[in-house]
Amino acid sequence: MQLPYRPNVGAALFDRRGLVLVARRRDVPRHLGGWQMPQGGIDAGEDPAAAVLRELGEEIGTSHAEIIGEHPAWLTYDLPPDRIGRALGGRYRGQTQRWFALRFLGEDADIRLDADPHPEFDAWRWAGLDELVDLAPGFKRQIYAALVLSFGPLARSIAANSTS
Repeated sequence: MQLPYRPNVGAALFDRRGLVLVARRRDVPRHLGGWQMPQGGIDAGEDPAAAVLRELGEEIGTSHAEIIGEHPAWLTYDLPPDRIGRALGGRYRGQTQRWFALRFLGEDADIRLDADPHPEFDAWRWAGLDELVDLAPGFKRQIYAALVLSFGPLARSIAANSTS
């Protein structure tokens, strides 16, 4: 039997300059990077838009965001072969993701990686959208490349409006 994909949402959280939040996973050795955008599972029967806002609260401790865009299709990735059966509780072969662009409405101090008793991340920063592909692990690069194309106009619009 082949394992299914886990339904998941992802958040491209943009600040007022058009930069996107990336966070470093605690469970990845620092020399390997481990930077990613917030993402997480969709609960049974949960609307993806509600799930992405819930995940922001759980992963980065903030609800100061509004959805401003959505990638038009589900994006899917497979885990590397050595992680199948171990990652994602061993129950999935990868994830199928719905990605949202969100505008951050708070201040940097509103981002709290320690809000959850079991934090997923140990650091965060704002990055240019064009940095995403190089920051992502190999098995997620195709998804991040699609998001750079999809959300690029939004990021440029936000950046242009921040200087006017």
